Amino acid sequence: MKWSFFIIAWISFILGFIGIFLPILPTTPFFILSAYLFSKSSPRFHKWVLTLPVAGPGIEDWEKHRVIKTSAKILCTAMIFLSLGIIWGIGEIIVPIKIFVSLLIVSVNVFVVTRKSK
Repeated sequence: MKWSFFIIAWISFILGFIGIFLPILPTTPFFILSAYLFSKSSPRFHKWVLTLPVAGPGIEDWEKHRVIKTSAKILCTAMIFLSLGIIWGIGEIIVPIKIFVSLLIVSVNVFVVTRKSK
């Protein structure tokens, strides 16, 4: 089971990393998931994720206190709006796919915004 968690943690981390550059893909939920899965499979990599300069403090806040800083919420909301603009601005994407992706990323934003702030 540890190997499964470890592999899924890396997949989640890679998706989160891609999300830094691709506004349509959320970053924070993937990093939080990877930290959780690393905590179950590899203490060494869990510690490594928590020491990442940009993502580490936010992940640690989530793990210890279940809070998301206000600045992170603002950034998340801004990126969601940017993503929605990109999705709806591209004419080649089929409308049902646009609707599905829009609902997915808005759901992520609702989750983030409704969490307690530090």
